[in-house]
Amino acid sequence: MLVDDSKFMRALLKKVLASTHNIVGEAENGVEAIDMYEQLSPDIVLMDIVMPHMDGILATSNIVGKHPDAKVIMCTSVGQDEKVKAAIKAGAKGYITKPFQGPSVLKEVESLLGQ
Repeated sequence: MLVDDSKFMRALLKKVLASTHNIVGEAENGVEAIDMYEQLSPDIVLMDIVMPHMDGILATSNIVGKHPDAKVIMCTSVGQDEKVKAAIKAGAKGYITKPFQGPSVLKEVESLLGQ
């Protein structure tokens, strides 16, 4: 499942992942992400940190709070170290940095799915 307020970023991630993974849903903010997670129970979530209505850190905390085995990878911009630390503390299992590099995105996803 992809969660990002930018349609362009979701499309970019979808392009990277679509050849090897099934994208079951897309959300534009943390509120939608929580609802969609409940409906779809995806294997993994790629979640932006900075979004309107509810950021990715709070959404991750909510999802992991209800589903401790949830696998969330945070998507962050360079220089957001404190937010990444907060996201990991909230339950995220990893992170990828924008601008995305296809191989690093796939490596992070595969690593988490292999656990």
